[in-house]
Amino acid sequence: MPRKITDLDQLTDRADVVLCDVWGVIHNGVNPFLLSIEALKAARERGQTVILITNSPRPASGVIRQFETIGVDPDCWDDIVTSGDVTRQLVQQAPRAVYFLGPDRDMSLVEGLDIDLAGPEAAQAVLCTGLLEDETEAAEDYRALLAGLRARDLPFICANPDRVVERGDRLVPCAGALADIYAELGGETRIAGKPHAPIYKEVMARAQAIRGSVDMERVLAIGDGVQTDIRGALDNGFQAMFIARGIHAREYVNGRVTDETRLQTFLDAAGVAPAYWMEWLA
Repeated sequence: MPRKITDLDQLTDRADVVLCDVWGVIHNGVNPFLLSIEALKAARERGQTVILITNSPRPASGVIRQFETIGVDPDCWDDIVTSGDVTRQLVQQAPRAVYFLGPDRDMSLVEGLDIDLAGPEAAQAVLCTGLLEDETEAAEDYRALLAGLRARDLPFICANPDRVVERGDRLVPCAGALADIYAELGGETRIAGKPHAPIYKEVMARAQAIRGSVDMERVLAIGDGVQTDIRGALDNGFQAMFIARGIHAREYVNGRVTDETRLQTFLDAAGVAPAYWMEWLA
């Protein structure tokens, strides 16, 4: 069983850099988690560097605008790296004619890129940021469209590897769920966000720019997604801390109590072994 932590300051002597997930840890898309924000502010006051690492398909500027809307204190982070930031590099390496699959609110992802937006019949690549109507649609609703794209062997660039995300008290599907279907159909997926290496390379470059030399063993990654946050941290050589009251809470929370036996069974089944866990970041 990972060691249970009740206060982030218990790990001050073990981490110089904190890589913190956003959705499910700092906010749920509607409300900020004030204890989490205060914990990160306190970490910075103790001299730790806090970099937010999120699978949001928008560039960091879009995440900051969302923070301003829902009330996330800008003093809780030193820098932000998004899946959208590193995905732009994949788009620039793809064929020029790109089919954009996602809601209009994510169009900032392609601003300034030298590409041509095309319909699915004329495209040479697909860029997916999410479902068009994630409040009412399911990933399976897109299977026929994805099968048609797969029949033409288009590379599928996924800007948000998350399968689901919290929005208020609900879970809504993300682009990662569409990428799973495309891969199941035998299609090629290209992903730079968590758990893949490109986003972590960018994060470490930012950390080194802030602090100078960074000891990889003194980097702590925090998140609530086992296949993105925790697997990504472990695969890329970082300590990991799992936040239990996130997207997986239904698997092991009874009422208001986390069943630690069920939690351990869940982590074992997922094939991950974080060093620490917390109920909420506090």
